[in-house]
Amino acid sequence: MAHASFSRVSQMAYVIFVCLLLILKPKGVASSSENALKIKYDVFVSFRGPDIRRGFLSHLVDALSRKKINGFVDDKIEVGDEIPKSLIRAIKASLISLVIFSPNYSSSRWCLEELAKIVECREKEGQFVLPVFLDVDPSDVRHQRGSYGDAFIKHEKKYDLVKVQRWRTALQRAANLSGLHSTKY
Repeated sequence: MAHASFSRVSQMAYVIFVCLLLILKPKGVASSSENALKIKYDVFVSFRGPDIRRGFLSHLVDALSRKKINGFVDDKIEVGDEIPKSLIRAIKASLISLVIFSPNYSSSRWCLEELAKIVECREKEGQFVLPVFLDVDPSDVRHQRGSYGDAFIKHEKKYDLVKVQRWRTALQRAANLSGLHSTKY
C-alpha cells in the first residue's frame, strides 16, 4: 500500500513539475527589464509542512533542483531573518507561486498570510498562481467547508474579523483559479 501512495505522490509531483516547466520562460528571457530585476525565484512554494514536507514536497523540490529551477521553500530562510518578512520578500520576488492546498493548510495562520500576499501579488503584479489541491476538494477550499471550515471557526475566536475575512477572500480567489487536483492523478 505504501508503494501505491508513493507512486501517486511521485506522479502528482511530476505533473506539477511539468506544468512549471511549461509556464517558465527560458532563462534570460524576461517580459520586461524592470520585472526581471525584481525576480529572484522562479517558484515560491506555499504549503502546510506537516501535511506534505516528507513525501510530496521532497519529490517536487528534487525535480525542480534537477532542472535548475530556483524554487523558494521555507528552508531557504536564513538564520536570524524574521520569518514573516522573509516569506513576504520571497513571494514578491517570485515569478510563480505554487499553492499546495492540503487538508490542514487553512489551520496555519502563516499559510493564510502567505496566501493573502500571493493573491495580492497576482492582482497587483500579475504573478502567476498555480493552485494544487492535494487530498482536498477545491470546493471545500473555496467555500471553507470540512477541515477548512473547522479551521476558520478557530480563527474567528482567535483573530480579528478583518484579518479572518482577508484570509477567506484569499482562499476563495485562489480556489477559483484553474489548478491541479490530486484525485485526477
